[in-house]
Amino acid sequence: MSAAFEIAERIEADSVWIAELALCQVRLMDDRRFPWLLLLPRKPGLEEWTELDDAELATLSVEIKQAGAALGAVSTFDKLNVGALGNIVRQMHVHVIGRMVGDAAWPGPVWGQGTREPYGAAERDALACRLQAHFAPSR
Repeated sequence: MSAAFEIAERIEADSVWIAELALCQVRLMDDRRFPWLLLLPRKPGLEEWTELDDAELATLSVEIKQAGAALGAVSTFDKLNVGALGNIVRQMHVHVIGRMVGDAAWPGPVWGQGTREPYGAAERDALACRLQAHFAPSR
């Protein structure tokens, strides 16, 4: 019996579910300072993107592009940052972050800059719904 896909505790605590794509679960980072999605390939025990096979890497690239388009559809930003670090949370995940010149961390990385500012429940839920609509399959 193979292990089940589980979300790292810290990721689950700091984000909300948005969608399931072919490879990844999409989550909204609960930090209103930045439009920020996380993509988590649903492969148990995955830590490095180099552990994905070629087809999965191609799918991941397409899903990163979809996440960037979704963020662009619901927010305004000057630059799209994409990163997979995994120094604190080992589970493989990709950050897709919209950045504005002069934002709370500009021009540096968002990690370790200031204090996370969670969305209010109504704002978070409205944003999640708008993002979910973007990821919904076309009929």
